[in-house]
Amino acid sequence: MASNSANGSAVLPDSQSKRIAESLLEGSGIAFNGSNPWDIQVHDPAFFGKVIRGGSMALGETYMEGLWDCEQIDEMIVRLLNHGLGDRAESPLRRALYQLQSNFINLQSKTRAFIVGKQHYDLGNDLFERMLDSTMCYSCAYWKDTDDLHQAQLNKLDLAARKLGLEPGMKVLDIGCGWGSFAYHAATHYGCEVTGITISREQAEYARGRCKDLPVEIILEDYRDLTGEYDRIVSIGMFEHVGHKNYRTYFEAAKKLLKPDGLFVLHTIGSNGTSIGADPWINKYIFPNGVLPSVVQIARPTEDLFVMEDWQNFGADYDRTLMAWYERFERAWPDVKHNYNERTYRMFRYYLLICAGAFRARDIQLWQVVFSNRRPGRYDAPR
Repeated sequence: MASNSANGSAVLPDSQSKRIAESLLEGSGIAFNGSNPWDIQVHDPAFFGKVIRGGSMALGETYMEGLWDCEQIDEMIVRLLNHGLGDRAESPLRRALYQLQSNFINLQSKTRAFIVGKQHYDLGNDLFERMLDSTMCYSCAYWKDTDDLHQAQLNKLDLAARKLGLEPGMKVLDIGCGWGSFAYHAATHYGCEVTGITISREQAEYARGRCKDLPVEIILEDYRDLTGEYDRIVSIGMFEHVGHKNYRTYFEAAKKLLKPDGLFVLHTIGSNGTSIGADPWINKYIFPNGVLPSVVQIARPTEDLFVMEDWQNFGADYDRTLMAWYERFERAWPDVKHNYNERTYRMFRYYLLICAGAFRARDIQLWQVVFSNRRPGRYDAPR
């Protein structure tokens, strides 16, 4: 909700900032201190000036600070995005600085690749175990023919496995294996030998324990350092950390590692537009150096490397997944809050709900893309 006219050095009085904020929300269906569950309940008038000056970054930070509340943040975000405030929520200066930084610095270089692991994925397995289901999938579930989160996550894992055409004895590489969800599934249900890589020490330790009696190797390593040859490659919820400077390098690495008749399934959140940018609050507090690719940013770096066999969008299912995680998070918080603080609680609550709202507004997507190494014959993707 940043106002371009208010990004100068002068600090506006709270009353004037409030009038600007109210004018920005006019027609959105959102009110300050209104009676709807998606209305913003302001506890401190300093909220207005901070948000007018700081945009979406300040909106998240003032929520973490307790300056405002909202019963249904997810619905608030849907209305903000549908009202067109998504493009105006960040100051031109902040956007330009990010683009300048990302043009001159590889924000997802090998030396920086482990930052997100330490900040987010290593936060605490006690929290993630309770928020996620027992598969420990931290990516979009596939809610076809089920209302149960666990079954929906199994559906997602098996959808990717069936798209890969897994068979016993195949060597499978899982780029960004997380807590070992797909590695466990492929080894247990398909008899595959799986190598999983992650940039999180907590994830690696958990996955090794989970898969200790299976033909699974879990490695703490960057994808650029991998060697070997694999029948199949899968990457679920990792490509968001690759970055535009590394897309071609990523796909060239996959090409080098995949056998000539192999298949590669890429599962990633995607952006509706091709741009170099990231939500500043998500970038700072949740997924540092993360960036969402567009269709073009996936297609162009794969030219002359792979054949794109199938492209499926089930982004609407991520809204449902995030709301299921949110409900589990709320139920679990009393049992884990002694390990965290109120600021972490509000951070996670805000993160889950704004992401759910973004998917509900169709502002971002979820794609599963199947690539082949120019294998002969027709490919029919399972659904």
